[in-house]
Order: sequence, then structure tokens, then C-alpha cells
Amino acid sequence: MVLILSGFYCVMGIMPLFFGNTAYIMNILIMILIWAVVASCWDVIMGFAGIFSFGQVAFYVIGAYASAILSVSLGIPPVFTIIMAGVITGVIGVLVGLPCLKLAGPYVALVTFAVHMTLIPFLRGPLGRAIGSGGSQGILTIPPINLLGFAFSSEQLVPFFYLTLFLTIICTLILALIIKSYWGTAFLALKDSENFATSLGISAFKYKLMVFGITSFITGLFGALYAHYVGMLSTKMLSMDVFTILMIMMVIGGIGKYPGVVVGAVITVTINQLLAPLGMYRPLIMGAIVVVLVLFLRDGVIGLAQKFSPLQQKTG
Repeated sequence: MVLILSGFYCVMGIMPLFFGNTAYIMNILIMILIWAVVASCWDVIMGFAGIFSFGQVAFYVIGAYASAILSVSLGIPPVFTIIMAGVITGVIGVLVGLPCLKLAGPYVALVTFAVHMTLIPFLRGPLGRAIGSGGSQGILTIPPINLLGFAFSSEQLVPFFYLTLFLTIICTLILALIIKSYWGTAFLALKDSENFATSLGISAFKYKLMVFGITSFITGLFGALYAHYVGMLSTKMLSMDVFTILMIMMVIGGIGKYPGVVVGAVITVTINQLLAPLGMYRPLIMGAIVVVLVLFLRDGVIGLAQKFSPLQQKTG
């Protein structure tokens, strides 16, 4: 895990030296960093805690809109609204997690996906417009991040890239520490056998709410970061295209094979951008990729690498 993550971020760190003047590639690199963290949070809650949450895109959008509304409507500097958006999303994540504690499997997926589906009419409706969501038009004038006299936006790609890289490394370290700590062991124990884990004194209530809160907070944080990067938002973020892309990252990397999901983010974002000229055929191709991967690559690229590694073959 450490070697893969270290190598990945070292390579990413030197990319602007070669592509700093190429906006197309820099945009891909920034989106890889953002989606790598969002997908990692989903991997923690689904792959390690065993909670079938389908609300990851919803939390991402909540964080984006929360920061945008706070900065546009109330004039709060983006540096603070991004953190506030993470806190708001984390609280909502806990509130969503509470009813999920009494449910299991597909029922949790239904509840969390219901949050995803209700966000669209909420943000487009009268209540959404009242709080500053912009309705169906969305929010079109989100200010850039200003920090220590520097502006971080889509017009300043290299500075924004390194800001995103810094936040990505911090959040990745947090997730890695959680996975390797007692918390991660507790998540796996609850996933494998909740009754047995409970008999050992592991509180399902405590750890499930904890994983909902932490992953929602980080996801909302990066949703807010994305909002100030692109400078505009609409409910198109809640389309099935975005959900499918995130799912592909998980499948390519291998669910519960962290940090395989980071590799999945690199491959998926790159393919998605290369397929952009195909227009309406892109979602069709991405959907077909999901089916093929589920059938032939169930453990993802990390599982495939482990299968053919010399150590694994020797053990077998």
C-alpha cells in the first residue's frame, strides 16, 4: 500500500514539470486526484466496512453546493466554506447513517440511493432556490480559492493542481491510517460477521456511524474543492454518468483492495476524457466496461496482480 501510494504521488508531483502548459492534461490530472479520494472513501465504506452505500455521489454534490452557496450567497471566503461544506456533509452522512443501522445489504443501498435521487428535485425546487442553489440553472459564479495572496482556479491550473495534491495526500494518509488501525480491523470484523464482532465488544453503532461521518466529510470536502475549481454547478452532477464512472473506478481497482481504487481512478478518468468526443456513445461504452469488468475482473487490477505475483504463486 505504502509503495503504491508513494510512487503514485511522486509521479503525479512531477507531472506539471512536463505538462504544466497543457490545459487538457492538467485538467485530467486534477480530476484524477479529486476522484481518487472520492472513490477511496467509497471503497472504505463499502469494501472495508461492508456497508452498501450508494450515496457517494450525493455527498460529493452536497459538499459542492454547500460551499458554493456559502461563498456566493453569504460572501464567506472559499477557504472557510470548503471546510464548512465538509462538516455539513459529514453531519448529513451521520444522519443518513442512523436509519441504515437497522438495515442491511440492499436496503442500505436503497436508502442511500434515495438520498441521491431526492437531491435533484430538492436543488431544482423552490426550497433549493430559496437557499441559493439556483434551481435548474445552477450556480454560475462560484469564486476561486484565494490563499496567501494566490488564486487557485481553473485559470491557474498548476497552483490548483498542487493545492489538490496536498489535500489529496493528507486525506489519503488519513484513510490509510484508518484502514491499518484498530478502526480498520473493526470495520472488517463487522463486515465478515457482525454478531461475532459484537460479541468481542466492537460496537456496530459506533463504527458504522464513524465510517459514515468520516467518508462523508472527506467526500464533501473534495466536492467543495471541485466547485471552486470549475466555478459553476448544476444538477447534472447527479446524473447516472457520474455514478457509473465512480463505480468503474471501484471495479477496476478492486473493491476492498485499497489502494487499487486509486489506480482505478487514473485509468477511468483518462478513458472517460479520451471518449469525450464520442458524445452520447460515451455512457454506453462506460456501461459496457462495467459489465465486462464485473464478469472477468471481479477483484480488479490489484487482485489480478496479487494472483500472478511470485509470492502468491509460491504460497499456492
